[in-house]
Amino acid sequence: MRKIKIVRTIAVRCLAGGLLIFSASCKNPNTELVQKEVVEKEATLHYFPEKIDFAGEEAPLKIADVKERFDRELIVNTNYHSYTILALKRANRAFPVIEPILKKNGVPDDFKYLAVIESGLVNVVSKAGARGVWQFMPETAREIGLEVNTNVDERYHLEKSTQAACDFLLNAKAKFGSWTLAAASYNRGLVGIKKLLDFQKQTNYYDLYMNEETGRYLFRIMALKEIMKNPPKFGFEVNKKDKYEMIPTKKVTIDYSITNLVAFAKRQGINYKILKIHNPWLRETKLINTSGKTYHIEIPLEGY
Repeated sequence: MRKIKIVRTIAVRCLAGGLLIFSASCKNPNTELVQKEVVEKEATLHYFPEKIDFAGEEAPLKIADVKERFDRELIVNTNYHSYTILALKRANRAFPVIEPILKKNGVPDDFKYLAVIESGLVNVVSKAGARGVWQFMPETAREIGLEVNTNVDERYHLEKSTQAACDFLLNAKAKFGSWTLAAASYNRGLVGIKKLLDFQKQTNYYDLYMNEETGRYLFRIMALKEIMKNPPKFGFEVNKKDKYEMIPTKKVTIDYSITNLVAFAKRQGINYKILKIHNPWLRETKLINTSGKTYHIEIPLEGY
């Protein structure tokens, strides 16, 4: 009996060893490929650039809190997949409008990412009442020259609101001497930033103690800039065919009132919905224009 038990034990061990050898020699190449992809994916999620800048002004990553605050925004926005993917898709449609206006005004191209964090590149309304891609409050918009009333609200006009943003930023740059502080003032206001600088006896954004929103503001811009310029490094892949396209339009010049925008749209060969999509600054079903002001209404040439 004892001999039989010994034989059985040896047989079981041999069988187990054989299975292990068979398993090791028959590894699934697909499994190895998946494991490699997982490792590469993990590497992208932990990518951190050696240096960063905003509008050519380098951020001092050697300062501990500056590095940590930037790292936070990279992690948040890398994992905020829906927002970031939509921003990548919308940028294909919005940036071709924004970029030449920034360039014409001598405003650094990096400010297009300010629009990304303000609105996600769509016309939104904040709890405080700011509206449009550039999120102007009504009083500020009027001060800069935008028409804002119940009938026409040019905060929803991408070209005009981008020009208004440039006017604000150029004024802020002249006041504070840096694009970094100009960007911060877009969030906190010119008066708010000046008070912080005067009270704390500082001249640099990175040396200021601020409320959380303004303290995160510039880092959010730089994080989105880094991600949107290098999507694969952060695990994002958006094919060109999946990005939202710019639809070509023509501009119809109007210097009179339009009593019925539905009828006007039909005369242009489109419907009211399409008219509103391309001209969101028209806030009612009619255009009141008793002063003879010139407006340009965009009519799509294709895509519908």
